[in-house]
Amino acid sequence: MRTRPLKVALLGCGVVGSEVTRIMTTHADDLAARIGAPVELAGIAVRRPDRVRAGVPAELITTDATALVKRGDIDVVVEVIGGIEPARTLITTAFEHGASVVSANKALLAEDGAALHAAAGQHGTDLYYEAAVAGAIPLIRPLRESLAGDKVNRVLGIVNGTTNFILDKMDSTGAGYQEALDEATALGYAEADPTADVEGFDAAAKAAILAGIAFHTRVRLDDVHREGMTEVTAADFASAKEMGCTIKLLAICERAADGRSVTARVHPAMIPLSHPLASVREAYNAVFVEAEAAGQLMFYGPGAGGAPTASAVLGDLVAVCRNKLAGTTGPGESAYARLTVSPMDDVVTRYHISLDVADKPGVLAQVATVFAEHGVSIDTVRQQGKDGEAALVVVTHRAPDAALSATVEALRRLDTVRGVASIMRVEGE
Repeated sequence: MRTRPLKVALLGCGVVGSEVTRIMTTHADDLAARIGAPVELAGIAVRRPDRVRAGVPAELITTDATALVKRGDIDVVVEVIGGIEPARTLITTAFEHGASVVSANKALLAEDGAALHAAAGQHGTDLYYEAAVAGAIPLIRPLRESLAGDKVNRVLGIVNGTTNFILDKMDSTGAGYQEALDEATALGYAEADPTADVEGFDAAAKAAILAGIAFHTRVRLDDVHREGMTEVTAADFASAKEMGCTIKLLAICERAADGRSVTARVHPAMIPLSHPLASVREAYNAVFVEAEAAGQLMFYGPGAGGAPTASAVLGDLVAVCRNKLAGTTGPGESAYARLTVSPMDDVVTRYHISLDVADKPGVLAQVATVFAEHGVSIDTVRQQGKDGEAALVVVTHRAPDAALSATVEALRRLDTVRGVASIMRVEGE
């Protein structure tokens, strides 16, 4: 084992950064044995230096992140500050000064991953980011390395713990959305402003990263169709249960049947109780991967939190440090396939549609005619009527999303349809 330590600069010392510091300190000997050289925290960049950080050496704290990453003796920069700037500039500066980077920044990687990979390659450095998707769950490396010789056709997953907690509570207790959100906030699963989670922004960034790796194609955040789950109701769960389903906010990345295009989307969906993802409870994450040779694989575990995320960061740190010692780099961006990223309109899926209609003869025939006019086949219909009003629940066969959306808009224009109470896709069958 060489005696000169590999020096690490840490950008950010919040929940995750503090855990990274703790593990690097308490497990220093084990890390050194696994890497083949000691690792040493050379500096920790923070915005608020006066904040109390238990177990964090005060002499390592600095507010000058730029000066820290420009130091010529830094081997690896660990970035856990999040956001686009200054993270992007700090990471590219680290590359320019010969440091490899371990990042947990899903938003930046989804937005600018191609440029970051190019900068890392230009300077002969590594960019690793296992912690950016699904916390402690080993997912990026299996897709990028273990399945590198296989053809991945689909990635389907629950990649946001906050939304899964909320939907699980709505399912198991009958709570409404706001009540479940309040509980998630009280327990610390939801931020004071939960928009990024409940409107699907967090999951969409992760979907872009997963799709890019799985399909060897550049997929940006703007390519991902996104819908939040704030409109999901207790009535939706009641309908799902009647179908033998539950509701999850899913990230779905698929290769088209012709193999020439891919899609990436995030939205709530009904999935059968028999599907492995249906049993994922509380704030856990799980990702279902379908590959041509490997078949169906499922990755499951805690998807957020200081310790789980720090575990993923440290795994990347060990790998990057080993590469440094060997004078090599790990896998970079693989975007050779250059597949077309198709819009949501091209996705073939199923709809569960709940309509409030007039309870009189001929309504069902009118509704069925609209579906037929748009080339959408009906699978099942349920109708309940009372006091001149009725609820009509239609489940379709698979059809292009554009045709299904056009059908819904045409239904809204029918005089006998008083309102479209709910629209939800059905997946995982």
